[in-house]
Parts: sequence; C-alpha cells; structure tokens
Amino acid sequence: MTIQTKIPVVVNGAAGNMGREVIKAIAATHDLTIVGALDQNPDLQGLDAGELAGIAALEIPITNDREGMFAMVSQGKQVPVMVDFTHPDSVYDAIRGAIAYGVYPVVGTTGLNPKQINDLAIFADKASVGCLIIPNFSIGIVLLQQAALQASKYFDHVEIIELHHNQKADAPSGTAIQTAQLLRELGKDFNPPMVSETETMAGARGTVDQSGIRIHSIRLPGLIAHQEVIFGAPGQVYTVRHDTSHRSCYMPGVLLAIRKVRQLRSLVYGLEKIL
Repeated sequence: MTIQTKIPVVVNGAAGNMGREVIKAIAATHDLTIVGALDQNPDLQGLDAGELAGIAALEIPITNDREGMFAMVSQGKQVPVMVDFTHPDSVYDAIRGAIAYGVYPVVGTTGLNPKQINDLAIFADKASVGCLIIPNFSIGIVLLQQAALQASKYFDHVEIIELHHNQKADAPSGTAIQTAQLLRELGKDFNPPMVSETETMAGARGTVDQSGIRIHSIRLPGLIAHQEVIFGAPGQVYTVRHDTSHRSCYMPGVLLAIRKVRQLRSLVYGLEKIL
C-alpha cells in the first residue's frame, strides 16, 4: 500500500499519554499515516512527534496551529481524520473546527455536556461529516455495559464507581455517564428509597442521575481507568468490573474508529455503535 492510499491522521494532544500511544499504534499499521501532531505545550513546539512518542523520527513536528493544520490536511487527496485526546475545555472547539474543514473527528476526550454534543451533531449533519465521540475505546468496557444492561432487568438497586488517575480533569468520567445513560434508556427507575437519607458531609453519596443511579468518582495516582457497576438485592450483590493496566488496551478501538469514521456522515456516540 502506497502512502497516497493511507488514511491521513492528525493527532490532537500528541504529547499526552494517550496521544503518544496513538502515534505509536498508527506508526505500526500499514494503512494509516500520521500527517500532523497538535499540542498546546509551548515547551514541545517543533519536536518530532515520533521521537516524543518513543519511536523512530516521523519528521512530523509538534505544532499548536490547529486551524493551519486543518487547512493543510484538508487539501490532500485522501479524507483526513483527527484523533483527539486533549482537555474538556478545548475539545468542543477542536471538533467543530475539524468538521468545518472536512476533517473527520475521532474523539476520546470526555467532559462534553449534552448541549455541546447535540450542537456538534447538528453541525456534523449539516456538513455531512462523520464524527465519533467515544467515552471509552476498550472492548472490555463495551462487554461490561452489556452485562450491566442484562443485570439491570433483574435488579432495582445499582451504583457505579469509577476510578481514574489524578490528572483526569472531569468527573464523573464519560464512561460512567454513558453507562448510567444506557441503563436509564431501559425506562425504569433505580434505587427506590428505603429511608430518608441525610448527608452529614456533602457528596458522601456521590451524584445521582435522573433515574436514581448514583455515581462515585475516585482520583488517585497509580490508577489508570477502572469501573465497577454494583447491583444489590436481598441476600446478594452482583458486581461487574473492568480494569485498565495499560493504555495500549484502547488502541484497537482507536484504530477501528479511524477506519470507520470516514464511512459516516453524522455524529455517532459510543464504541458499541461501530462494532
């Protein structure tokens, strides 16, 4: 396969832990190629993206010129893709900018609110540009959510605990929010009150969504990404848990999303939609 037929990819957040993993994963494929590396860190401008990721030089310098990058890659013969692992404060503008230039976003950054996602969906529809927003690229999380959906048919009490490293900026995690949303779509209410609860310390019982599902967030060094969905009934507790030990577990999902997104003409939310 010649380089002209490879899918061109811009990595936004190229210097972050996930960005570096994405660069390494793409460099090891035969059908994808890095054409741009974006990062806002002023100390890393001009550094080679490959060397920063710990592999051979790619002759792709780190830059913070997002608009210039989108303008450049949109002029190529192949439809470009942007993979975004950045920050909740900047991801909305990055996605909208990519769509405006015909660059198809694959987004792993969480923290977008429902209104932002709806606005982006409308914008993607009007532009006929595919966009994938995926709270978690792990196949294991998809299986966890499917198991939780089955269990929720038989249990009325459930709580979610998500645990992440202490550099994660948003809480609860996008994965926990999505899991609660999937359970809520069943149309039932969870955790009917048994007593009148009082929090002697605010937040002790976590946050609660519209259907009564409580979500608890833990942030500690040493963690990567972990989630438990705990169901309870008289005399029994059923727990479904997923643990991440290395960020490489996300890469098969990321690569799949890059290859699929150019077939879309609208925004799609969740990895399970493209499996």
